[in-house]
Amino acid sequence: MAWTTTQDPETFEAAAGAFLRTRPVRHTVLLSVVSSLRSLGADADAYGARAPEFGWWRPGGEAPVGAAFVWTPPRTALLTPMPDEAADALVETMVAERSGIPGVKAGHAVAEAVSGAWQRRHGGTVTCVQRLRLHRLDQLIEPSPAPPGTARPPTAADRDLLLAWSAAFATEIGGTPPDGARAVDDRIAGGRCLLWESGGRPVSMACHTAPLAGSARIAPVYTPPELRGRGYAGAVTAAFSRSVRARGTREVLLFTDLANPTSNALYRRLGYRPVEDQVVLEFGRE
Repeated sequence: MAWTTTQDPETFEAAAGAFLRTRPVRHTVLLSVVSSLRSLGADADAYGARAPEFGWWRPGGEAPVGAAFVWTPPRTALLTPMPDEAADALVETMVAERSGIPGVKAGHAVAEAVSGAWQRRHGGTVTCVQRLRLHRLDQLIEPSPAPPGTARPPTAADRDLLLAWSAAFATEIGGTPPDGARAVDDRIAGGRCLLWESGGRPVSMACHTAPLAGSARIAPVYTPPELRGRGYAGAVTAAFSRSVRARGTREVLLFTDLANPTSNALYRRLGYRPVEDQVVLEFGRE
């Protein structure tokens, strides 16, 4: 019962890609991060100076892969569901390889199992810094009343605006900008961004990840602070959700921060329903 690790996304895809695609809804973030690294390159400025790390776990011998992780420093590691023995073995692998993983993002049970194993090995503290909820679109409910304006795809002239809004969104949620210019260019070229325009100017945006294994995730959705409370975010999210599903994507997903009651209520009104709660835990040493 051992973990195998690599810094090569192609090797990881060959070993664990099929496993991730067996549960594309719950594995949505790992699937999209690996896809981005494979298309943009592991040196993409979206993921920092240190090379990403990947790992997969087998319960023994030639058994199928039963768990996986993706770590893009300096962020916390993304974990799939896994049994307790895999969680214990993961911590031992981190120690043996001196990985220095600063924390984890996972469902409650997995996060607690890994953090408990980490504390037994190291002591120190575990701090919950974010609680998230994964949602999937059930039946889309159009906003009523709809705000003034209309949805349109961005053009090359909107590139700087999308870069600025992506950076502002990341700052607002307490992270580092999740995309570099290459990622934004890729989204524009792939038709994976939508703007809501009112009064002759863009007032809100929604983007989505590339469809993988029949699922795509809406992220990010952003409206400048001075334009909030007018229904723009709901309108652009609804328009994009309808468009993504019409193109044949079965599962349309998104995450909300449970500390933000406004966004949670908004997406419920649009027809998004809870799938799983996740936590982001950070490890501290004594």
